[in-house]
Amino acid sequence: MPVKLSSAGGGSVTLDTPSTASNYTVTLPAANATLADTSSTQTLTNKTLTAAGSNTVEATSGPTSSQLAGNRNKIINGAMMIDQRNAGASVTPVGGDYTLDRWQCFGNQPSKYTVQQNAGSIIPPAGFAKYFGVTSTSAYTVLSGDYFLIRQTIEGLNCFDLAWGTISATTVTLSFWVRSSLTGTFGGSVQNAGQTRSYPFTYVISSANTWTYITVTIPGETTGTWLTTNGAGILLNIGLGVGSTYSGAAGSWSSNVYLSATGATSVVGTNGATFYITGVQLEKGATATPFENRLYGAELALCQRYCVNYNSANASNTYFTYGYGSNITTTRQDYAPNFPVQMRVTPSLTTTGTASNYAIYQATTGTISCSAVPYIAAGSFVSCQIISTTAGSLTAGQCTSLISNSNNTSYLLFTAEL
Repeated sequence: MPVKLSSAGGGSVTLDTPSTASNYTVTLPAANATLADTSSTQTLTNKTLTAAGSNTVEATSGPTSSQLAGNRNKIINGAMMIDQRNAGASVTPVGGDYTLDRWQCFGNQPSKYTVQQNAGSIIPPAGFAKYFGVTSTSAYTVLSGDYFLIRQTIEGLNCFDLAWGTISATTVTLSFWVRSSLTGTFGGSVQNAGQTRSYPFTYVISSANTWTYITVTIPGETTGTWLTTNGAGILLNIGLGVGSTYSGAAGSWSSNVYLSATGATSVVGTNGATFYITGVQLEKGATATPFENRLYGAELALCQRYCVNYNSANASNTYFTYGYGSNITTTRQDYAPNFPVQMRVTPSLTTTGTASNYAIYQATTGTISCSAVPYIAAGSFVSCQIISTTAGSLTAGQCTSLISNSNNTSYLLFTAEL
């Protein structure tokens, strides 16, 4: 990224940019002197000019122009803005539950921590409005085979350019803001989908209850199978307490299943301990760049490739309309929602599990309660066929709507997670 210095008289000096990590010093002449003519020049690439003393300018390495381009962050919802499932409510995750969008929680022992968007209501780091909050609910002694962690799985289509598993594998840099009531060395790991390649890493929180900026550089892995399809490409694990079976030496690739680094601090080991994280970014290159803030609508659309929640909690009344369909028989209505974006795969549907939470509204007769929860009969990446049934009273061929039945708690949750 060249820098051009121009004078009022039209003359200029252009400082251009190479991709080396070296430092260069350019010594300026004494006052009122001029630079001597030279038959050769040295180009400074990827350098930042800073004052280095009297009459000198020092050029130091900076991020490349490609690193500062858009769409460089492989993490979705790294600023923790989107929480379609829980809308900021506290939850106690069961193993593998998704909480804030794209973030999955694991624990082989139940009820050891809670998760909430902006838990504790503390001020996020500058430039952020939300964070992922973990609170330990017991002083649990982690055994060798135990594991507690949060994870984001990156789709293979979003990380194929890293060329992992080949001789062209590129280095990546992980960066994030973290705050904990505990201090010490914490850990995590990066893995492939089959968990046959693992790279444990550590980072240090030296001041309790203080936001700390962390960067971790991870060398590209040249071996192993790394999917570049719509399957799981890269697993990013943030440890909350991992036993020795799943912990390994930090700083090198291994064929073992390592979820964190040996000796890392256990958050679940202290009752009431807190662990907050935001601004998570994983990008190509050995230099961390400023967090890539995407527009809220763009971030939501990225999340909706994996999760779409039609939720009556967002309605202004207790008869939220999910969509319009047609009565096929006197007991069956068909409704075909079009998803806001193309989903990763044909989604599955989750409901409250209570049929009476849902109803069909028919203009001639009013609200008719469902006799079974709505379900997907057929579907694709972009739409699906939802069937809802009643005990009767529908008029075949009539246009009707699927609604929440006098409540703000029902939902249709479509998921296509990795």
